[in-house]
Amino acid sequence: MSTSVPQNDLQAGYQAQKQLIDAAIARVLDSGSYILGKEVKAFEQAFADYIGVEAGIGVASGTDAVEIALRACEIGTGDLVFSVSHTAVGTITGIERSGANATLVDVDQDTYTMCPQRLEDRIRSSIKTADGRPAAIVAVHLYGQMSDMPAILDVAQRFDLRVVEDCAQAHGALIDGRPAGSWGDAAAFSFYPTKNLGAMGDGGMVVTTDSTVAKRAQEIRQYGWQQWHVSNRSGFNSRLDELQAAILNVRLSSLDENNDRRRRVADRYDHALSENGAAIPLTRQGATHVYHQYVMMDDRRDVMRRFLQDRGITTSIHYPQPVHQQPAYSKRLIGFTELQVTEQIAERAVSLPMYPQLTSDQVESVTEAIRIWLRQKTLNE
Repeated sequence: MSTSVPQNDLQAGYQAQKQLIDAAIARVLDSGSYILGKEVKAFEQAFADYIGVEAGIGVASGTDAVEIALRACEIGTGDLVFSVSHTAVGTITGIERSGANATLVDVDQDTYTMCPQRLEDRIRSSIKTADGRPAAIVAVHLYGQMSDMPAILDVAQRFDLRVVEDCAQAHGALIDGRPAGSWGDAAAFSFYPTKNLGAMGDGGMVVTTDSTVAKRAQEIRQYGWQQWHVSNRSGFNSRLDELQAAILNVRLSSLDENNDRRRRVADRYDHALSENGAAIPLTRQGATHVYHQYVMMDDRRDVMRRFLQDRGITTSIHYPQPVHQQPAYSKRLIGFTELQVTEQIAERAVSLPMYPQLTSDQVESVTEAIRIWLRQKTLNE
């Protein structure tokens, strides 16, 4: 049976704003300016205003944004950076490229984000074992929901740690009305095409209200230059290009509307799951979820995915292996033996179709198939 409901549909996202995107691309091509020009400056300002921070620094990817944010906060060799393993590998890659050592913390059972109590325990353990200097926290906002930033900031302040938010999956998410990216010393965003705010290529941004951090980030993203061809510090080439900035500026105008549509789709999934006794993804009190992914748990995940695929519905897994179980990182990251919740989630997580252009008929097809699956599963248990 041919697939009628993809897990994501990038072409649909393009078609929804085709005329505006095509016009933006043509404008850049006609300008003759393709690197760090007026399109990047305009998007940096617009996105910083959207987040409610002073500065945005466009970079080449979300991974680069994590590294640059940490380096701009003067985190580096010998430092411990506390983060999670239930994340895209780019989080840990960015930490390690900064020169720091990634130190892993288990996640909360209900929200799948960093557990503040386990964070504090991990910090205290690292101090006792002298693994290095506890220096920073990279709090990963996952699937469209923010980490518990008030609690994480409380821990950070008590141990004098810097905080960088990994906002790759949380464009427009809130806690108590305050946006993702406005809580830490700096924040890293990805504009990979599948994100809530996605480019048509790669891209990322560091945002901050700290002028010193912003200045360092601007230098690091372009060879450490403070002035043309004069490197003030060690840096590298990580520049958001004009084409992607122009496209992102178009898409920023519809971000809130698209996030609202994601929430409406999630509400329908919630209803289909809950009426059949299945657990729905929980939203933290005071939080506004933006559903980068709608992730449910099922202890017969592989069978469920085949069942849905047979009915034309494609699902995905975010993420089938936690970072600490992948070959490049196996048994070498601090804290890898204390991630029981992370490992349980990785074995059961299923990402249902989720993107703003899902039609009502497509959503109905997914919800009806889920109802059938859950009823059959109950009968067989």
